[in-house]
Amino acid sequence: MINRKSREEIKRMRHAGHIVALVHKKMREVVEPGISTLELDNIAMHVIKENKAIPTFLGYNGFPASICTSINEKVVHGIPNEKEILKEGDIIAIDVGATYGGMVGDSAWSYAVGKISEEKQKLMKATEEALFAGISKMRPGNVLDDISGAVEDVATSYGMGIVRNYGGHGVGHQMHEDPFLFNYRVGDKTPIKQGYVIAIEPMLNLGCDDVFTEDDNWGVVTKDRMPSAHFEHTVLATDDEPILMTTIMEG
Repeated sequence: MINRKSREEIKRMRHAGHIVALVHKKMREVVEPGISTLELDNIAMHVIKENKAIPTFLGYNGFPASICTSINEKVVHGIPNEKEILKEGDIIAIDVGATYGGMVGDSAWSYAVGKISEEKQKLMKATEEALFAGISKMRPGNVLDDISGAVEDVATSYGMGIVRNYGGHGVGHQMHEDPFLFNYRVGDKTPIKQGYVIAIEPMLNLGCDDVFTEDDNWGVVTKDRMPSAHFEHTVLATDDEPILMTTIMEG
């Protein structure tokens, strides 16, 4: 069942999303060749805790870190590691969750490490564009498949693979709530209603759609080892324009 969020719940979610956005602001400053993914995790943990929030990912189904760090062919759920050092030309997807007042904000962004190839630039551009195409459909009068189809159309126009095993999701009191949101058309005619909050998160690949899970039971990697990108915002449906819940609040 999809739960509409109350005004008070939305207020707390917006604050959680603000904290997530502060983490991403810091990540933009520190992502560079030579930094380890464990260092990134420690920095993110500090930002979350100094803002009186809880790192949502830490301990979730046993996950051992506060953020997911997924480099190049790793799609999602990469575990930060002191031996994993960013190199010039890498791209890294950083997924962040923060819980404030019992409500969750969830957002992922992909970052270039130094100068990257034109192919990787195109991949990141396509995936970010797919995210905002999906967000534009997050409004009453549309159905979930409208979001999914918007993502798929952008991916197809750029010739990108679509990760089909993972997708977006409802978010609120828990990080994963109903509904599951595919990044391609499946015929889901569930209507979007005012007060729904969904994490929209395209994951696109330079190569094929297929992925597999690594031996640590977390990291998800493209089957052909081609690079992947991941962009995500938590989005509120209103009677007017969709509202991004994972941006920095002014003032």
